[in-house]
Amino acid sequence: MLALVRLLQLASPALPVGAYTYSQGLEWVVEAGEVRTENDVAAWLGDLLEFSVGSFEAPMVLAMIEAWQRGETSEIARLNDDFLASRETAELRAETVQMGYSLVRLLTELHGYTDLPQWRERLLAIDDAAFPTAWSAAAAAWQIPCGMALPAYLWAWLENQVMAAVKVVPLGQQAGQRLLATLGERIPTIAARACALPEAEWNNFTPGLALASSRHETQYTRLFRS
Repeated sequence: MLALVRLLQLASPALPVGAYTYSQGLEWVVEAGEVRTENDVAAWLGDLLEFSVGSFEAPMVLAMIEAWQRGETSEIARLNDDFLASRETAELRAETVQMGYSLVRLLTELHGYTDLPQWRERLLAIDDAAFPTAWSAAAAAWQIPCGMALPAYLWAWLENQVMAAVKVVPLGQQAGQRLLATLGERIPTIAARACALPEAEWNNFTPGLALASSRHETQYTRLFRS
């Protein structure tokens, strides 16, 4: 039960890493008129959930958790570098570095994490830890089963993006809950696929996201940092 409680804490929107300040290109596609309705948001976020976060970030989180469990520092560093290199724009890279830094800082001061032997030192040894790197360290240290960790990681991403859509489209709170209910149904299947996906098949080919993020960097007025 303690592992579940820790997982709820990691997946909570109250986690102070600044996730609420990012829309990952959504703000620009709304400004451009490409996303206007609840159905448009469902299509945009559903594609990102399946073809980017679910097919690249999620299997990498799983690989990182396993590497943390085995104490493979060089493998964690390699995966962290690969994730940073996969960010197509400056703001997407800055997003994961900032969130990673904030989570590392939190964990290295958090009761329940600092009490675990050597975990603080192992985490601090990673240069420019990306958000998935720090998140996976906590999941491994707290012995959260991967079958629970991946759905929670995907849910946390989805919840943040839906809340961004509620603000920027804008949508009502009920529309936001409908989106979470509909898209959330896809998470178990996406997580299961991520668990079985070999590294050679990891893929985040989502050119629409890259274009939206690059355009967002020079967007005249904006609410979000990405």
